Amino acid sequence: MVQHRFLLVTYPAQGHINPSLQFAKRLINTTGAHVTFVTSLSAHHRIGNGSIPDGLTYAPFSDGYDDGFKPGDNIDHYWSELRRRGAQAITDLVVSSANEGHPYTCIVYTILLPWAADVAHELHLPNVLLWIQPATVFDIYYYYFNGYKDLIRDNTSSGTNDALPCAIGLPGLPLSLTSRDLPSFMVDTNPYTFVLPLLQEHMDLLERETHPTILVNTFDALEPEALKAIEKYNLIGVGPLIPTTFLDGKDPSDKSSGGDLFQKSKDSPYLEWLNLKPEGSVIYVSFGSISVLEKAQMEEIAKGLLDCGRPFLWVIREKVDKKGDDNESKEEEEMLSCREELEKLGRIVPWCSQVEVLSSPSLGCFVTHCGWNSSLESMASGVPVVAFPQWTDQGTNAKLIEDAWKTGVRVTPNEKGIVTGEELKRCLELVMGSGEIGEEMRRNAKKWKDLAREAVSEGGSSDKNLRAFLDRID
Repeated sequence: MVQHRFLLVTYPAQGHINPSLQFAKRLINTTGAHVTFVTSLSAHHRIGNGSIPDGLTYAPFSDGYDDGFKPGDNIDHYWSELRRRGAQAITDLVVSSANEGHPYTCIVYTILLPWAADVAHELHLPNVLLWIQPATVFDIYYYYFNGYKDLIRDNTSSGTNDALPCAIGLPGLPLSLTSRDLPSFMVDTNPYTFVLPLLQEHMDLLERETHPTILVNTFDALEPEALKAIEKYNLIGVGPLIPTTFLDGKDPSDKSSGGDLFQKSKDSPYLEWLNLKPEGSVIYVSFGSISVLEKAQMEEIAKGLLDCGRPFLWVIREKVDKKGDDNESKEEEEMLSCREELEKLGRIVPWCSQVEVLSSPSLGCFVTHCGWNSSLESMASGVPVVAFPQWTDQGTNAKLIEDAWKTGVRVTPNEKGIVTGEELKRCLELVMGSGEIGEEMRRNAKKWKDLAREAVSEGGSSDKNLRAFLDRID
C-alpha cells in the first residue's frame, strides 16, 4: 500500500488544534502515514513541546497576526488575511512537495476553513472535512441551510431562554430541540455574524461532490441516528479524538492534547492535592479556553460551590487586556468577594491539564461549558457532568448529555440569564448525591467510557471507519 501523505489544515484555536493533532497521531499510528500539520504561527508557538511522533511535521504560516487575534483588531481583515495567506501556504506546500517527488495524497481541513477545500480542488487533490463537533450539530447546520432556516429562525427569534419554547423536529434526529438546544450562531442576538456564511460555504462545497465523506469526532454507538440522517453524505465516526493514554493506555507519553494555548498552572500541586481526596469527592469547574463569565455569574458559582461544601478545583483564567498581555492584577480572580473562603475548601488555578484532572479517581463531577472536546474527555474518563453551556455548539452538546446519553444534568438560568448559586448547588447534589438520579448518571458515565474506548481500539468502530476511509483514497 502506498504511504499516504496528508496535509492537515486547522483553524488556530485550541478547540480545533487539539482534536486535529490527535487525528494526525491516529493517521500515523494506523497506517504509518506522513502528516504535515498546518496552522498559523500564533497557534503553533503555543503547541506543547511534547514528543513529536515520527511522521508528523509542522508547517506554520503567518496570517499577519503572529501574536494572535486581539480584542479591538479588525475581524474582517483577520479572516481575509487568514484565507489569503493560508491558501497560498497550502499551495506552496503542495507544489514544492510534488516537485520533490513526494506528492500529497489528501488534504484534510477543519471547520471555518472552507477555502482549504477550494485550494484542494484547484490542485486536483482529494480533500475531506474533519468535523470536530458532534454529528448532530453538523446535521442541524445542514438542515438550516437546506429548507429549515425559517422554521429554526422563527423559533429562535426571541432568544435562548423562552418561557414556553417550541420544539423543533429535524429529519433523522431522535431529539426534539428548543431554541436553547441549537447552535448559538442561529439566534438573532448572535454577534458573530461571520460564522454562518463560512458554514454555508462548507455546505455549498459539499454539494458539489457526490456522496462526500465527512470525518466526525464521534463514534458509531454515540450518535447512530445522526451519522445516518443525511443519506447523500457519508458521515463516519473516527473519535473520540483525545490523548490515547486516556483511552487505550498504549502510549503513556500521550497525555497532552498538544494545543494548550494558555500557560498551564506553574508549580501548582493541584494533582497531588486531587490524589489526596477521597474517590469521587471533588468537583472540577472549567469553562474552556474562550468563554469569559460576567462578575455576577462568577459570584453565583462561588456561592454554589461554598453552599455545596465539597472540595473543588476551579480553573479561572487570567484576564487578557487589549494588547494581549496577561493582566497582572488578575481582575477576574480578585473579583470574587469570597475568595478566602473558597481557598479553604478547594483550589483555584489559572489553567491545568484537563485530561489528567478528569482521569483522577477523586473526580466526582465536572461543571463544564460543554465544549465538544471537554464533553468527550469527560465521557472517556467516566465523569458525570453539570452542563453549563455558553455559546456555539455547547447548547446542543448539553442537550445530548442530559437527554440522549444521560450522563449529566443541565443548569437552568434565571430570567436575567444568570445561573444562581442555588441552581448550581441543586445540580451538583443531583449528580454527586447518593440518590437514584446520581447513581444512574454514574452508571451511564461508566458505560459510555467503556464504549468510547472500545470504539478506538483495534477493530472498534472508529478504527474500522478510519481504515475503510484510507482504503478508498488509495
